[in-house]
Amino acid sequence: MRDLFRFLFRQRNNLLFLALMLVSMSLLVNGNMHQRAQVISSSNALVGQVYAWRNEVTGYANLRQVNRDLAMALAAERDRRFLREPHADSTHTVNDSAQAEHYRFLTAQVINSTAHKERNYITLGSGSVAGIRPDMGVIGMNGIVGIVRDVSPHFALVTSILGNEYRISVQLKRTGHFGLLAWDTGNPSTASLTDIANHVKVQPGDTVVTRGNDGIFPPGIMVGKVSAVNENPGSNFHDIKLRLSEDLTRTAYVHVVTDLLQAERDSLEAKAQLP
Repeated sequence: MRDLFRFLFRQRNNLLFLALMLVSMSLLVNGNMHQRAQVISSSNALVGQVYAWRNEVTGYANLRQVNRDLAMALAAERDRRFLREPHADSTHTVNDSAQAEHYRFLTAQVINSTAHKERNYITLGSGSVAGIRPDMGVIGMNGIVGIVRDVSPHFALVTSILGNEYRISVQLKRTGHFGLLAWDTGNPSTASLTDIANHVKVQPGDTVVTRGNDGIFPPGIMVGKVSAVNENPGSNFHDIKLRLSEDLTRTAYVHVVTDLLQAERDSLEAKAQLP
């Protein structure tokens, strides 16, 4: 103990310098919005790079299963959307008569994710250089994943549907009734469907898909299937639980959605807000 105190005494000037430097940096960052934004942006890029390195080292362990899932997803995708034409830049565009040149999908790899916190996030190994921007929808091989929150040149941070930051508009495929997706179960494989009135006949096994009215997700993208329907006395709405179609604890690759007509629609709707 005496040697420790002697060492600290000898290094007192260096320790004082480090303490004052930390205090000054903290005051600079907390007192200046521009500097704070720069620090946050740099830290996001640094953390993203660390995740990318870690992913390269550990990725081979799950490579066989990932390849199998991709092959199955590709076969199913071709069956469902055989009119989609692939592009050399890993994007493709829906080319049916109703949605021609409306949506474009960019493939990105998941390099980090959480699924058991109150708010969960996913880090993608592609960013603004690849064309990813905030507020784009993110879809997995089997269903929706989340919405892009922030981007750096080579990484993107996605807000997972496993949280209540967003309420995504969805609908019952069989009846066409609209509701909102809410994650209030604490279970990464389940969620709730809210705002479905009691008079709607909902059955376990009913399919829930995206409504497509928010400019984020195309209509008809798989969300999950109804697992339970309960009635709450005194409530006008069903208590509906879903089994999510996308396993967010093992998502490896996703499609980031670009709505090519969003700017046109936003411009038109903005005119309606003018006096």
